[in-house]
Amino acid sequence: MVKTWEEMEDIQPTVLKMLKNSIMKNRLAHAYLFEGMRGTGKKEISQLLAKSLFCDSPLEGYKPCNQCVNCKRVDSGNHPDIHVVEPDGLSIKKQQIKDLQEEFTKTGVESKQKFYTIVHADRMTANAANSLLKFLEEPYSETVAILITEQIQQMLPTILSRCQIISFKPLSSRHLQKKLEENGVKSQLLPIITQLTNNLEEALQLSHDDWFAQAKRIVLKLYEMLNKSSLEALVSLQEEWFSHFKEKEQLNQGLDLLLLIFKDLLYIQLGKADQIVYVDEFKRLEPYALQTSSKRLTNQMAAILEAKRKLHANMNPQLLMEQLVLKLQEGSFFV
Repeated sequence: MVKTWEEMEDIQPTVLKMLKNSIMKNRLAHAYLFEGMRGTGKKEISQLLAKSLFCDSPLEGYKPCNQCVNCKRVDSGNHPDIHVVEPDGLSIKKQQIKDLQEEFTKTGVESKQKFYTIVHADRMTANAANSLLKFLEEPYSETVAILITEQIQQMLPTILSRCQIISFKPLSSRHLQKKLEENGVKSQLLPIITQLTNNLEEALQLSHDDWFAQAKRIVLKLYEMLNKSSLEALVSLQEEWFSHFKEKEQLNQGLDLLLLIFKDLLYIQLGKADQIVYVDEFKRLEPYALQTSSKRLTNQMAAILEAKRKLHANMNPQLLMEQLVLKLQEGSFFV
């Protein structure tokens, strides 16, 4: 779906303000590096900037009209003076950069202006990066380059020094919830998913993932077993938890889901039920919230955070979870 300037301005206001000022003052840099998490609008804003530069009748001097032939050709990927380079397999090869350079030795088909975007620029081979470096050192006039990356630390310092770096902020929970609603995600899932990720693609994947739906159920069951006895909770680990949370990242997500239950209990205690994320479990959680103390909840959350730290320090997952269950049962810190 084609994004308008206003839509992207709502998501990345600082980036759009800077680009607007550069267009209006005719001071666009010859090369930009758009860096930030996946799903933050880097590619969309690159396309938007291309449209602004090639639009026949830009609104207010900088917004693409989205109606003229040039705007439509940019949207369809058919403008002869706009080029996009993406990884060929796992990397961007030297030949791809050479082909791009050859395109730029030709006169612009319809104007002197040329524009190119390199997606996943961090995946350039060493030879491709060195070829691009020469290109950036001696840019053609009226050329704008956009390099896009999620891994700025993988980029050559010499390339970084020749680009104006623009950092894209993660999507806010509000924007993410709005996007998920537009994609038909159930409203009761929105708060919990946006607590776990601010990446739209990952959020959509979670919303349709049977594994995630089962994970929620298993975590809630473990919490209820904790309120009965440590023995029943340990049995619950053996029966379902260990077979479901097999990978380190899965276990980390399970701990996140468990942590969110304790946060919800605290919110219920504080009279802030509107902030809970397990919205469809309110009636189930409320009695537990009223039977415990805020101090105990705080200690239990600290125990889960400590378990997450030990997980990343490569502690044995089974031992880690058994220890955690015992600590949560008594509501004290790890020793």
